[in-house]
Amino acid sequence: MKPYRVLLFDLDGTLTDPKPGITRSVQHALKRMGIVENDLDSLVPFIGPPLSDSFQYFYGMDDRQARQAVEFYREYFAVRGLFENAVFPGIVELLQELQMQGTRLMVATSKPTTFALRILDHFQLSPYFEYIAGSELDGSRVKKSEVIAHVLTERSLYDKTEIVMIGDREFDIVGAQKNGLDSIAVKYGYGTAQELESARPTYIVETVQELADLLAERELVS
Repeated sequence: MKPYRVLLFDLDGTLTDPKPGITRSVQHALKRMGIVENDLDSLVPFIGPPLSDSFQYFYGMDDRQARQAVEFYREYFAVRGLFENAVFPGIVELLQELQMQGTRLMVATSKPTTFALRILDHFQLSPYFEYIAGSELDGSRVKKSEVIAHVLTERSLYDKTEIVMIGDREFDIVGAQKNGLDSIAVKYGYGTAQELESARPTYIVETVQELADLLAERELVS
């Protein structure tokens, strides 16, 4: 069993807890669309999947309406929402240890790359990552499988046995599987236990510490 030499991290729900910023941004977008939603907890399912898909799935919007809702979302998110966020406890220490070991660290998120860069810069996480990839503002490369494929191509990553995708939603797990990669589902984020187990990841961990222990164990047994 090889150690993982390349780690692809999801951003929202894996590296940082974005709940306040994302739910308030969705609330703002819905209000601009004439929909009043006072319960921010009901908007938690928007954390992770592509926004346009979520507006269509949860509020029955058509493609045009969903695109407009995404624009309204960004009115709030680009100014305030992206900073209403926090790094999960233990993440910085984990990244430091992995970097010291020479592990290649990258981010693969469905969030637009420009926002991901601003968030990672704000929390001083950018220096840990060799490459940061997300979606485009025009709505292209939004599915997690597409983002992962982009990372593999751009960084010339060919030995898939040494690569793992780490994330908190089924989209991370399915995206990894479509690219022939192992995956680690983290339960401290926003995916439900049923969602993650149904996606059949290679591993499931409960906490950041369990994630660190798993990666260290693979290093030791290699």
